[in-house]
Amino acid sequence: MKNSPFSRRKFVKTTSMAAIGTPLILKSTLSKGGRAISANDKINIGIIGCGHMGSANLKAAASHPDVVVTAACDVWQERLDKVVKKYKCKGYSDYRELLQHKGLDGVIIGTPAHWHALQAIEAAEAGLDIYLQKPMTMHLGESLAVRNAIQKHNVICQIGTQIHAGDHYRRMVELVRSGNLGSIGTVRTFFVMNEAPDGIGLGNNTTNIPKGLDWDMWMGPAPRHPFNPNLVKDAFYHGFWYDYSGGWTPGMAPHITDLPVWALNLDYPSEVSAMGGRYIIRDDGDAYDNHEVLWKYPNLTMTWMMSLTNSHGWAFQGMDKSGKGYETGTRRRLGIYFHGENGTLITDYSSHFLIPEGDRMKGMETPPESIPSSPGQELEWVECIKSRKQPSCNPEYHVKVDVPIGLSLLSLKLGRSIKFDPETEKIVGDEEAAKLAIPEYRGPWKFPKEYLS
Repeated sequence: MKNSPFSRRKFVKTTSMAAIGTPLILKSTLSKGGRAISANDKINIGIIGCGHMGSANLKAAASHPDVVVTAACDVWQERLDKVVKKYKCKGYSDYRELLQHKGLDGVIIGTPAHWHALQAIEAAEAGLDIYLQKPMTMHLGESLAVRNAIQKHNVICQIGTQIHAGDHYRRMVELVRSGNLGSIGTVRTFFVMNEAPDGIGLGNNTTNIPKGLDWDMWMGPAPRHPFNPNLVKDAFYHGFWYDYSGGWTPGMAPHITDLPVWALNLDYPSEVSAMGGRYIIRDDGDAYDNHEVLWKYPNLTMTWMMSLTNSHGWAFQGMDKSGKGYETGTRRRLGIYFHGENGTLITDYSSHFLIPEGDRMKGMETPPESIPSSPGQELEWVECIKSRKQPSCNPEYHVKVDVPIGLSLLSLKLGRSIKFDPETEKIVGDEEAAKLAIPEYRGPWKFPKEYLS
């Protein structure tokens, strides 16, 4: 993953631009709708959600020589003040006001997942290019609505699955597509860590809301919940509350299942089955602590296993510090297994190894590198604002990652398999599931159903 400062040389090399302008021009002259953009133009960006992830995304984007941070928004004054002070930009407590900031070209959305769909759609309506943190959405209806809004309003959008920008994933895509593994009938994906039995703690709900935090606005379209100091810490803690994250599957699966979707060019699954629940952890949260999913594709099945109560990592368990035996720590572990007729590829974010089926892979060579490097998800987004070409993780691509995850949550909730028609993008033969796939927001917020027609 490359999130280092974007050098002038790198910028020229990756964008094939002959010159880079340096004067500070706060008034944007960007043209949208596919027209060329001068290399001297400054790109004015804002941020909604100034927590850890949003601030990291902003820092990466702001390292681009042509980016000017002009606006920031957060419902917690303490977090907002830090960003405003650092970038000397205009601060807002209501994202709707930021979206109307004069001269703004793009916005980073780093809020909790329950806000993503509504804020992304309204940003698209305002004509702003969008960097949207993952998970893109929490529901099937939201995923399709965001994709449709981006298309309708012709704006640039990058989904923040940063690992997609790393060179390692590119090498794995090339390897899978080389045919060395033969036909692949099963893919297995997993993410585990051990937070049992206490999770993020019990008994911390309180009426003492910190000064400067608009708790009602923080909850926004999600169901009302008592204030809990752990809930607002950062994205790690969000994952323990279902209504504000969808649980840990939307939190991590977008990174991990992205590789097989990319490498195998998967469309939507035709059937999704999920089981799990909150079995062991007892804390203030309510999200499941174990989740097993089976996605059915043409000539392929893919599985997902998520556990917060055991951190065994199979091939990625790792050795101990002496280099002998298995590591016994409870750190996070994850992996992707491609089971082909000639062999199995086992990989994670940075390493891989092959297990041949006998001698079936004998003599096969590593495929040549063919997928160019990315400067990083945020900087790729900035380049695409200039070129008016969608980035690699645009919603048109990412719905193939996001929709299966949303369907898995729906299957878990209903306790039954869900059939899905990839052509019509509709749930088949289950009226209750189809209804629940479109969320009902807490008033006065309303889900923009017009983007589903």
